[in-house]
Amino acid sequence: MPEAHYFNTIVTTATAEFKDKGSRFIAIAAPVNTIADCKQNLLHIKKTYPKASHYCFAYRLGLDDNQFRVSDDGEPSGSAGRPILGQLDSRGVTNVMVVVVRYFGGTLLGVPGLINAYKSATAMALQVVPMIRKPILVKYQLQFDYTQMNDIMMVVKQFDCEVIRQELQLFCLMQIGIPKHRITETIMKLKDIRNLSLKEDA
Repeated sequence: MPEAHYFNTIVTTATAEFKDKGSRFIAIAAPVNTIADCKQNLLHIKKTYPKASHYCFAYRLGLDDNQFRVSDDGEPSGSAGRPILGQLDSRGVTNVMVVVVRYFGGTLLGVPGLINAYKSATAMALQVVPMIRKPILVKYQLQFDYTQMNDIMMVVKQFDCEVIRQELQLFCLMQIGIPKHRITETIMKLKDIRNLSLKEDA
C-alpha cells in the first residue's frame, strides 16, 4: 500500500435530522483535533439540546486508527455509537466527531430500528458537510538565532508548513509541521540555513 500523504476531514460543523415513529435523531458532525475538543463539543451540544433523551456519539482522531471512542449513552449496546463510527469510517474521515441527539417519540424502535436511525442521521450530516483533503504533517523542532527568523519563515511559507508553537527570544525555539509529501525538499532547504538545529519531534 502506498504511504499516505493526506487525510480527509471536515472544517465546518453540519447538522441533519432523521425521524422515525415520532423519535427525532439530530446528528451534529464537527471537526475536532483532540480528546479535549471532543469533550467540549459534547458539553456544548448538551447545552444546545438540553431536553434530549440520549446523546450518542463517535469520534476518530489521528492517523493510526487507534484513537476513537463510541458511546451508546443508555441505548442498547452497539445500537448507536458503533453505527455512527461505521459511517465515519466508510467516508474515510478522521479528526471528526458526530453526536446524535435523540428525542424519544414514545414508540420503541428495537435494535435494528435504532441502528438504522443512528446510521442514517450520521450519513445525512456527513453528506451535507464538505470534505477536505489535508496534508499529513511531520513535526520538527527548530532552534536558531533570532536574526535568522526571516530565512526560516520564508521556508515555512514556501513549503506550506504549519507553525505549531514558538518561543521567540534572542535564541528561538519553534515547532513546525512539514507536509509529508514535501519533507525532503523542506529539510534540504532548512539545512542550508547556517547554525540551525533541526530535529524530528516524536
